[in-house]
Amino acid sequence: MLTVKETAALVEILQGAGSLEAAAGAFQRAFVRADHFRVAAAICVMLEDSLLPAKQRLVALFILHDLYKSESPAVHPFLPFLVSHLQNPPSELHERNLLCQLLSQPAGKDAVGKKTAAELEVLWPAGGEQLPTPNLAALRQSFAERDTQVPEARRRGISPLVQDPQPLEPAAAGAADAGASGTNGLGDLLGIEQQLGLLRFEPQLLRPPPPLLDSRDEEIMWLNPHADHSFDVLWDFAMCADNVKGAEVRELMSKAFRGPLVPGQQQQVLAELESDGKLVYHCGLTPKRLPDLVENNPVIAIEVLLKLMSSSQITDYFSVLVNMDISLHSMEVVNRLTTAVDLPTEFVHLYISNCISSCENIKDRYMQNRLVRLVCVFLQSLIRNKIINVQDLFIEVQAFCIEFSHIREAAGLFRLLKTLE
Repeated sequence: MLTVKETAALVEILQGAGSLEAAAGAFQRAFVRADHFRVAAAICVMLEDSLLPAKQRLVALFILHDLYKSESPAVHPFLPFLVSHLQNPPSELHERNLLCQLLSQPAGKDAVGKKTAAELEVLWPAGGEQLPTPNLAALRQSFAERDTQVPEARRRGISPLVQDPQPLEPAAAGAADAGASGTNGLGDLLGIEQQLGLLRFEPQLLRPPPPLLDSRDEEIMWLNPHADHSFDVLWDFAMCADNVKGAEVRELMSKAFRGPLVPGQQQQVLAELESDGKLVYHCGLTPKRLPDLVENNPVIAIEVLLKLMSSSQITDYFSVLVNMDISLHSMEVVNRLTTAVDLPTEFVHLYISNCISSCENIKDRYMQNRLVRLVCVFLQSLIRNKIINVQDLFIEVQAFCIEFSHIREAAGLFRLLKTLE
C-alpha cells in the first residue's frame, strides 16, 4: 500500500515529540492531498494490527480525525473507524479519552491538539478518570445512509482480520514443555475461532479422514533395498573433456582470418563444420571478422553463413557483408548465397546499389573497368537465375549500363534489360 519512502516519512511523523497538531501539520506537508486517504487507510491497518506503540497510536488517531475535520460526519471517511474503535474500548485509558475528546464538541478537540502524546499519558494515567462517552448512536446515525454500502456482517463488527496468537511467556513455555502444551494450543484455536465471527453463522462441516494408501511390495523393496541389490555409479567420461576437434577448427579459423588456407586445411574445416552443426557458433567468427574471412577464404565464408541462417545474429552478418568493399570474392559469396537460400530482398537490392556506387566512385580507370565487368557479370547471373526482379531496379541498372556503355559487359547487360521490357 505504501512505498518504502512513504513508510519512512509516516513513521518519522508518528515518532515526533511535538504536539498532536504539529504532527497533523507535518503529515499534510509530507503527503499531497491526493495521497491522504491512501496513507490514512494504511494508518488504520497499523492500528488494527497493533503495529504502533502507545504514543504513536495517539498521534495516529489524531491525524485520522484531523484530516477531514472540516467535513461533516456524513462525509468524514474515517469517522466509522473511530466510532468502532471507541465502541470496543482500547486497553489504554489515554487512548479511550482521546477518542472521547475527538468525537465530542469542537472545544475539546482544540484543547487536546495543543498537547503532546507524552503529556496525554501523564494527564490520563492508567486507573484515572474516564471521560464521558459521546453519543455514539447519533454519530452512527450521521453516516448510517453511507454505511448501507458496507456488508451487513462488517457493520455488525465481524472482522475478517485474525490476529496472531500471543506468544507464550517464558514461564508458560516451561509449563507447556512439562505437559500443558496441548491445553495452550487448544486455547489458541478457540481464540482464533472466536475472532472468526462468521463461523457462528455456518454449520460445521465434518469431513472423514482419507484412508491410508496401501503400499505395494515393490515399493517396500525400493525404500529398503536388500544387501543383494547393487547400484552402479554412472559416470560421464565426456564431462569436462577437451573438444580436440573444436580446438583445431578454432585454430584453423584464426589462420583463415589472416590469409588463405591450403586446400587440405579448407577441407578439414568444411568437414568439421558439416559433422557438428553447433561448431559454427564456437569457431571464433564474429560479424567484425567476416570481411577478412570473405577476402581470404570465400568458400569457408559461404559455408559458415549458410549454417548461420537460423541464427539471431544473421542480420548483423548481412549488414557487414553489404557494407564491405566490393570485390570478386564478396560478389562470389553473395552470388552463391542467393542461389542456395532465399536472401532478404532488401539485402540484395542494397548490395546491388552498393556495387553500382562503388563503380562510379572509383578513381583508377583500370580498376574501374575491371570492377564494372565483375558487377555486370554478377547482375546478369542474378537476372538469368531470377534471383531479383529487374523491374525493381530497372532505372538504376539501365543508367549504370548507359554510363559504362563503352565496356562490352555493360553493353551486354543493357541488351539483356531490353529483352525483358
